[in-house]
Amino acid sequence: MASDGTPLKKRKQDDGTDLADAPRAPVTQLLIKKLSNKAKTPTRGSPLAAGYDLYSAEDKVIPARGKALIDTQLSIAVPAGTYGRVAPRSGLASKFMIDTGAGVIDADYRGTVFVLLFNLSDKDFQVSEGDRIAQLIIERIYTPEILEVEDLDETLRGAGGFGSTGGHQSL
Repeated sequence: MASDGTPLKKRKQDDGTDLADAPRAPVTQLLIKKLSNKAKTPTRGSPLAAGYDLYSAEDKVIPARGKALIDTQLSIAVPAGTYGRVAPRSGLASKFMIDTGAGVIDADYRGTVFVLLFNLSDKDFQVSEGDRIAQLIIERIYTPEILEVEDLDETLRGAGGFGSTGGHQSL
């Protein structure tokens, strides 16, 4: 909403484009919008914790060896020059074999945040509203321009891929 109460998508700039499509000032703080009363503001477990705990806004069962999208009922704006990485919670991973996937929140994304959880165990896993399901880690990024070239400089490693630098010879 604009300060005059009109939705941004309905307001027009002088050139006729929607105000919602106009460039924005960079976000410098982690902005959180609760989309319902089921949403819970992310928290940090300790003053030096790297991540902010994300909470489930719904009850859902993740089937054994299956996956589920868990709704947080949050929209998030991360600071310019960063992205939000949705990472597993160590306790869920070590005790219940619950992992996260597809966890990138771009600085220009404003939709509902869902968390993709994988159940790697042989038992169904119950997620309840209010459970901590993942952590949000804000990471700085660098997005250089792409330059297509004919050749790349040679390196000592060369094209050696998986396992080429040592260890894990069984791969």
